[in-house]
Amino acid sequence: MLTGEIRNQVDQIWNNFWTGGISNPLEVIEQFTYLLFIRRLDEEHAREEAMANRLKKPMARRIFPEGVDDKGCPYESMRWSKFRNLGSPQEMYEVVAEHVFPFLRTLGGDGSTYAHHMRDARFTIPTPGLLVKVVEGIDKVPMEDRDTKGDLYEYMLGKIATAGQNGQFRTPRHIIQLMVELTAPTPKDVIVDPACGTAGFLVAAGEYIRHHHPEVLRDDKLRAHFHHGMFHGFDFDGTMLRIGSMNMMLHGVDNPDIRYRDSLAQEHTEDAERYSLVLANPPFAGALDAEAVAKDLTAIVKTRKTELLFLALFLRLLKPGGRAAVIVPDGVLFGSSKAHKELRRMLVEEQKLDGVVSLPSGTFRPYAGVSTAILLFTRTDSGGTDGVWFYDMQADGFSLDDKRQPLLPEQKLGVAPAQKLDEAEHAKNNLPDVLARWRARDGAEKKRPRTAQSFVVPKADIAAAGWDLSLNRYKEIVREDVQHRAPKEILAELMKLEDDIRAGMQKLEEMLS
Repeated sequence: MLTGEIRNQVDQIWNNFWTGGISNPLEVIEQFTYLLFIRRLDEEHAREEAMANRLKKPMARRIFPEGVDDKGCPYESMRWSKFRNLGSPQEMYEVVAEHVFPFLRTLGGDGSTYAHHMRDARFTIPTPGLLVKVVEGIDKVPMEDRDTKGDLYEYMLGKIATAGQNGQFRTPRHIIQLMVELTAPTPKDVIVDPACGTAGFLVAAGEYIRHHHPEVLRDDKLRAHFHHGMFHGFDFDGTMLRIGSMNMMLHGVDNPDIRYRDSLAQEHTEDAERYSLVLANPPFAGALDAEAVAKDLTAIVKTRKTELLFLALFLRLLKPGGRAAVIVPDGVLFGSSKAHKELRRMLVEEQKLDGVVSLPSGTFRPYAGVSTAILLFTRTDSGGTDGVWFYDMQADGFSLDDKRQPLLPEQKLGVAPAQKLDEAEHAKNNLPDVLARWRARDGAEKKRPRTAQSFVVPKADIAAAGWDLSLNRYKEIVREDVQHRAPKEILAELMKLEDDIRAGMQKLEEMLS
């Protein structure tokens, strides 16, 4: 956890950017990322120097070459520890703008994902005075500890979510952690997020593995896999790729595979059946041009709707036995089009649909009010769905309005709160209960009535309902004012109400697309 002092230091850096003329939060993060990377390069170079001095041998790897660049500036003077101590702001500004950033763009040859994404680095800090303030601010922040570095960057990314229109790039951290806990990554998993953004899912998966499987960093083979083969993320936004890569680096992953890809437009032959775990909250932007959609996806499901194409993509990327936890808009669960029904049929009949967690409608406020759910499934290619576990999440620990304020003290928030929740607190934070009941889905959960917050629906019932996966289709409600009416009358009324709601939402969906 970040101390209040470090939070204040980060807030001051952020405020310096804003008062200095950079008001776009993504640009602030981007420039902050570049400077963190420059500081990291100097720290790595210093470690190589120290090792060479101890061994009394030449440096095995020089990050900053000997000699000068094509403008006559010594590479040694481009190091963070050198230019931060230059005499005048103008001198520092010239070194960073005219020499350090051009040097950053030449680093792609070292093969690391970070260097690759720095090759088009742009320096946009407008004045020497602002650069000095930001460099001094970053220099004061302790960066030795991996947890501190990771939390610091997460704190900066959190500011995107409070700064306006760019918040859609971030899935709430507690929802990410829930999805990671539900899938329980292992040291041998190969994990992918095909719409990775700031790499929140990959970071959380890495932290889960460090915590639950500490042997991953003691065993040479597992450690090599953790740093070089476990994490894969795709995005088609260069800024997101840089931010996501830096997020992984600051959380202690040496060389994740974070790369450019338009996941719905490119063929996936090379990546088909490569991954054992998909974690994702992809963007849902309506319908794509038919010509722009990868043919191997339309071969799975004939549609132009992005939410269905992403599900087809997840099935394409997963190896048999691979599992997924992904967020979908509610329309996927009950949409009446042929493509909607066919994809749901495939998940239930041909694969193994494990669970559906209905999220509160305010989960993604203030940026989106659409209702969503977490789908949990396993690719089997041979069926295996006996029953589907449903959970009706009513609260995630935060207010469901645009402010999204915490409803409980910090130690009682999240999936694994430090203190056990009582019944009143559970009503404000369902996450620990979701996880506990998920783990009992093959046992006690099967005995719960459909009036409970969670229950299991047999596959036959889902097939009979046209593969409908909306929780309200199966949840039973007991109301005091209807207890004395005939059950058939009540059921007919509820089904008519549900059909009316479904028809209205379908019309709205068609209008929006």
